[in-house]
Amino acid sequence: SRRMTYLAEVTGMEGEVVTMQDIFRYERKGVDADGAVKGKHVATGVQPRFMDRVRASGINLPPDIFMPS
Repeated sequence: SRRMTYLAEVTGMEGEVVTMQDIFRYERKGVDADGAVKGKHVATGVQPRFMDRVRASGINLPPDIFMPS
């Protein structure tokens, strides 16, 4: 199976290097009896820089969605 392990935002460039910040990451909790990896996506506590544009588009996300649980 495949997992999205990180959701990151590209924040810019430093010379030839792309800079990014992680917004969510996959936190592995273990393996079940069938050998499938179990876990969940957790927020890193970083609010994306593009949130103003999201709100301007009419999408209202609760701010606590970006807070670690």
